[in-house]
Amino acid sequence: MAHNIANLNMTPAESVAGFGACVEKAKAAGIGISGSISMAFGSPWDKEISIDTVKSIVEAYLKVGVDEISLSDASGMAYPTQVMEMCPEMAKAYPEVTWWLHFHNTRGLGVANIFAGIMSGFTRFDSSFAGVGGCPFVPGAAGNVATEDVLHMCDESHIETGIDLDKAIAISRQVVQYIHHPTDSYI
Repeated sequence: MAHNIANLNMTPAESVAGFGACVEKAKAAGIGISGSISMAFGSPWDKEISIDTVKSIVEAYLKVGVDEISLSDASGMAYPTQVMEMCPEMAKAYPEVTWWLHFHNTRGLGVANIFAGIMSGFTRFDSSFAGVGGCPFVPGAAGNVATEDVLHMCDESHIETGIDLDKAIAISRQVVQYIHHPTDSYI
C-alpha cells in the first residue's frame, strides 16, 4: 500500500480501477489479461499485508474484468503458514479467479511457500531458470524461485509436473553462463 501511494499517489485498488479501458481494448483484440498483486504477503514498508487489503485489490481487478490474478511476493517476505492461510481464503472467496502464485526467494522460503501453495490447492506458479531476477523496488530482493529447485521438490514429493528436471537443470546452467554471475539456485 505505502509503495503504491509513494509511487502513484493512490491506493492499489485505485490504480487498478484505471485499467478498465486497457482491459476492454485487450479483450476486444483477443488478448488475455492477467493482473498481479505485487506484494500480497508483505512489503518492506507495510510489513505483513492483511487478507482484507488483498481482497480489496482482487475486487478492483474483478470490477475491471480481470479474472486471472497472481498473488505475488516480490519482496520475498512470505512464509508458509501465511500462504496456507491466504490461499484457501482467496480460492473460497473468489472461485471465478484463475490464481497464480509468484514467490521471490529473498529469505530462502520460496520453495517452501510453493509447497504450501500446492497443499492449499493452487496449481499455477511462476519461477525462473537458475533463480534469476529480483525486484528493483526492494533493495536486496532475490530472484524468483529457481525452476529447477521447484521441479526437484516436486519430484521428491511425488508431485507430477510433466517437466523434465534434467533438461531444466541444463537450461539453468546455460543461463548462468550467459549472465556471468552466480544465482540463487541450489540445483
